[in-house]
Amino acid sequence: MSPKEKQDVRTRVVLAAMELFFAKGYNSTSIADILSRTQLNAGSLYHVFPGKQDVLIAVLEWYRDGIEENLLRPAWEGVEDPIERIFALLDRYHWMIVETDNTFGCPIGSLALELHEADPVVRELLAVNFTNWSRAIERCLDEAADRLPAGLDRRALAEFVLTTMEGGVMQARTYRDVAYFDRNVAILRDHFDMLLARAARPQGEFAR
Repeated sequence: MSPKEKQDVRTRVVLAAMELFFAKGYNSTSIADILSRTQLNAGSLYHVFPGKQDVLIAVLEWYRDGIEENLLRPAWEGVEDPIERIFALLDRYHWMIVETDNTFGCPIGSLALELHEADPVVRELLAVNFTNWSRAIERCLDEAADRLPAGLDRRALAEFVLTTMEGGVMQARTYRDVAYFDRNVAILRDHFDMLLARAARPQGEFAR
């Protein structure tokens, strides 16, 4: 198999596996499912991926390496304000929930919940994906640092935004109602508004 053919097989398998893991979960997806979806023979697949976990690792690497191109850049197109970029990203999740009739689940969050005893390599890739997401939010907060309270733990706030997104998505999927996601985001918006208002108050006002 030539390098080009190998890369073609890899791409086809990863894209098919992403769809199957989303629709059925990792444990319920078989190699036969992947072969059926890709129309590859077993020899071609096993030449590139010795086992199903190797496919999972490749999928997680795809999410890790594609966060800018596939998630952040489309969500942030035309949005200059760093705080509004955070809510533009959350709005993208809102529309993914709506467009899937409330069946959308964050791929990384879903896998993390399903694989509660994940192999160390898989667990590390799950963690890296979460970290990359929250660090993107933290960069927005860093850009808006002069509008936020001094001493604010921006990393913790970024992780809280991630928690809000994951929890809201999970509830919307469970209840089949995007309102559960939207209410979480509304409370987060209120929190940001309070932080911005606190930072805008004249120094010493809290003492009065």
